[in-house]
Amino acid sequence: MTRHDMIERIGNEYITSNIEGGEYSYIQEAGSRANLEKAVGHAISHFKLDLRFEKDDVVVLVETKQSFKQADETQLAEYLEEEKALHKNKKTICILANTNDDKIKVWKSIVDDEHVLSGENVLDRMEHYVSLFDTNKQNDREKVLKNTYDLNELLHKMDIDERLRSQFVGTTLLYLKNLVERFGAKKIDEELKKNLDAHWSVMDGKQLRAAIESTLESLLDGSDNKAKKIELLQKNVLNDQKVKKLTITHWIKILDTILMDIYQYIDTNSSEGQDILNLFFIAFNKYTGKADKNQAFTPDHITEFMCRLTEVDRTKRVLDITCGSGSFLVQAMVKELADCYRDKTEDEAKALQEIVKKEHIYGIEIEEKAYGLSTTNMLIHGDGNSNIKFGSCFDCKAFIKEADPDIVLMNPPYNAKPIGIPEKFKKDWGKSKDGKEDPTKGLVFIRYLSEVIAEINKEREKNDDPRKYVKLAVLLPVSVAIGTSSIIEDEKIGMLKNNTLEAVFTLPNEIFYPGASASACCMLFTLGKPHKKADGTVNETFFGYCKDDGFKKKKNLGRIEQFDENNNSKWKAIEEEWLYLFNNKKAVDGKSSTAIVDGASEWLCEAYMKTDYSKLCEADFQQTLNNYLAYLMKEGKIYES
Repeated sequence: MTRHDMIERIGNEYITSNIEGGEYSYIQEAGSRANLEKAVGHAISHFKLDLRFEKDDVVVLVETKQSFKQADETQLAEYLEEEKALHKNKKTICILANTNDDKIKVWKSIVDDEHVLSGENVLDRMEHYVSLFDTNKQNDREKVLKNTYDLNELLHKMDIDERLRSQFVGTTLLYLKNLVERFGAKKIDEELKKNLDAHWSVMDGKQLRAAIESTLESLLDGSDNKAKKIELLQKNVLNDQKVKKLTITHWIKILDTILMDIYQYIDTNSSEGQDILNLFFIAFNKYTGKADKNQAFTPDHITEFMCRLTEVDRTKRVLDITCGSGSFLVQAMVKELADCYRDKTEDEAKALQEIVKKEHIYGIEIEEKAYGLSTTNMLIHGDGNSNIKFGSCFDCKAFIKEADPDIVLMNPPYNAKPIGIPEKFKKDWGKSKDGKEDPTKGLVFIRYLSEVIAEINKEREKNDDPRKYVKLAVLLPVSVAIGTSSIIEDEKIGMLKNNTLEAVFTLPNEIFYPGASASACCMLFTLGKPHKKADGTVNETFFGYCKDDGFKKKKNLGRIEQFDENNNSKWKAIEEEWLYLFNNKKAVDGKSSTAIVDGASEWLCEAYMKTDYSKLCEADFQQTLNNYLAYLMKEGKIYES
């Protein structure tokens, strides 16, 4: 990029040159070399900066090179020192920029490794650099997690039903977020709290509930099925008798707590802030939203892993046909929104983000409370709710085709009632088709999805379009991978006719704790690509033994992330290893294996992996005995005396 292009990109109206050639001399600014060295406190080597921009109290320093090297950072740091010596109250952004390509490196306030802005890869407008100093909210994961527990305790004292809390908190947060924006607040502090308290104090409980409803109606303008979403909000939140009993004093206490203890510490305009917001919301919906307590919510770190496994980015259309509270869709949207900034200016990124929100996120949910949660969840994270459909996925074939997904992420119900499943899928179920639970343990949902993708491909072939391959990452019970019944085995065989089983990851025991107790695995398929190729060959499937994810159970808190002695997340290191082994198809004793399998095979790592005997100890032997004893007791083959 030429110097002229750099000036035009950042803003010609903000350039502040004081010598010939458009450069900026700190000696010229100080009046003499002696004055500059006195201000700095030592002798200087460099004093002619290539480009200097200024707007309000923010200064951008740009040093251009044909191809900058690490040594050039020292020169830039010297310019920054001189800038601070002469303009003590200015906030600074420092940039090294190449003239032979578009490569840049950006620092905020200090030129060192700690202050590099790794996400800044494209030269941007001056207004963007000014916004980097916006102090409205700062992310603080630790405070949000601690205060989330306290907020839950407050709602318990206010007698808000546990199954209602997630939707209640979600809608309340949306109202609060919208109100803060309407007040034009630049910072969340005691002054804002005082002004909002005064605003609420002239209302009663009924008026405040009406204000929340009005806000949600406004946010849902243009949304598909808006009337149904408002109806569920009224039915499941605002018209609840316990919510109606809240006085304005109660409301102010709740709103103040969310404002000062939660929202203050989440910058929703940042990727990290979106992640924290997701953790906050998940803390409330672990126990709510599903009519069946055994239909568990997927842990956030597993949804994130599955997004990485399927390579979610800003170019992908993502679908979940049993979306529940929307955790997969939120995680996918957060990843795509963050990816919009890759090699793009802020304006370009925002344009891409609008496309992501409107055209890339699709979900279907049949259960009312979960549907309400998913709508609220998507609104909180920036509004990708427009393509969330209410109903059975089996009745939404046209919607799925319209979604035209590149990636499917899902955790189907493992014990859905057969009455809700079309007859064509139950013809070989025998008596089980009139039973209480789906005998396929959720496999029928992905079998149905694979048939829809097959129809899409037939239509594409008629139009001479290339076949569509869709990545599917799905959580299913371990019993499905083992193949504990002829019905499950038939479903597995059927799945591999048109689809490839790429990988299976055995997940930790009690992954859904404290919800459902099912042991689960993550399966990765490529839909539309037969497992057996036309020439009869079959690629090996990767199997990962992922029983340890670095989380530990804690009473009343669920499974909690653990950190090492350097305060680094154990999970993050484990996740990187899982992905490395999969991407490189590596077989490591005790961790992974590869094998050629078919529908009749066992789809678990334990069946193919070699044991690393060097790590076995007496505790492992005792645990095996305990597990076997528990199994015998469960099967009624042994009794306690």
